[in-house]
Amino acid sequence: MQKARSKTAALLWLMFRYVLIIGISFIILYPILQQLSVAFKDKADIYNPTIYMIPVHFTMENVRYAMAVLDYWPLLKNTLIFAASTTLLQAASCSLAGYGFARFNFPGKNILFTLVVLTILIPSSTLMVPMYIHFRSFDLFGVIQLITGKEGINMLNTYGPSLITAAFANGLKSGLFIYIFRQFFRGMPGEIEEAALIDGAGGIRTFFTIMLPNAIPPLTTVVLFAFVWQYNDIFYASLFNSASDLMSIKVSSLPADVNQYLPGIMGIGSGTNVKVDPNQVSLIVDTGILLAISPLIAMYLFVQRFFVESVERSGVVG
Repeated sequence: MQKARSKTAALLWLMFRYVLIIGISFIILYPILQQLSVAFKDKADIYNPTIYMIPVHFTMENVRYAMAVLDYWPLLKNTLIFAASTTLLQAASCSLAGYGFARFNFPGKNILFTLVVLTILIPSSTLMVPMYIHFRSFDLFGVIQLITGKEGINMLNTYGPSLITAAFANGLKSGLFIYIFRQFFRGMPGEIEEAALIDGAGGIRTFFTIMLPNAIPPLTTVVLFAFVWQYNDIFYASLFNSASDLMSIKVSSLPADVNQYLPGIMGIGSGTNVKVDPNQVSLIVDTGILLAISPLIAMYLFVQRFFVESVERSGVVG
C-alpha cells in the first residue's frame, strides 16, 4: 500500500513538473510563434476572423517588404561586424582586469573594485550627458588641444566611442564581466602561477599561456552575453551612433520607415497623400522584428549547450 502511494506521488510530481515546464515554455515561445505566423500571413488573412495562428494564404511578401525597408543583408553584416568587434575587445579587456583584481595586490585595489561594482548598480542614463560631451570633443589628456589649440576630435556617429570603451573595460555591462572573471580566477589554485614563475614566466605570459586557456567557461559566458547585449543595445547605439546602420537603431525606427518607404517598394507611388493599410504596416513591422532577432535565435540553437555548460562551470568555480 505504501509503495503504491509513493508511486502515485512520484507520478503526480512528474506530471506537475511537465505541466509547469510546458506552461513556462509556451509563455516564452508564444511571442515568437505569433511573429512567425504574422510573417507568412497574407493581407487578406488579417480580416478573416476564423484565422488565429495558422495562415490560410501563405506568402513571402511580408518578408520581402521588411527586408527591403531594412536593407537587411548589408545592415545585418554591419551589425554583426560591429557587435563581434566590441565583444572581442570587451572580453579581452575585462579578462585582464578581472585577472588583475583576482591575483595581484596593489594600492587602492579594494576601492577600485568597489567602483567596478558600482558601475553595475548605477543606471547608464545618469552617465549619458558626460559621456556624450566626452566623445563629442574627445581629447586624451588634453594632448590635441595642447598641440593644435583646438578642441578634441568629434567621435559621435562613429564606432570609435563603443570600441574605445570596450577596449578599456568600460563598455556595456563591463563591470559584470570583470566580476565574473575575478570570481573565476580567484578560484584557481595559486600553485599554477608559482610553477610558471619558477619556469621564468612573468605575469602577462602566465595570463595568456596558462590562466586564459583555463578560463574557457567564463570566457564563453562573457562573449555570448556581450554579443547579445551589444546586438540589442539601443541606449549607447542611439547616443553615439544615431546615424549609423545598426540593427537596434533601424528596428526602433521601423514603423516610420515602413510608412515612408513601403508605397514606393510596392509601386503605388510615394508622398504624404499615399496611404498604406495600417494593418499591413503592422504585419511588416512584426516581420522586420522577427528578421532582426533571427540571428540571435539561430546562434542560441547552435551554442545553447556550450552556454549552459559555461554558466554552470563558471558558477561552480567562482
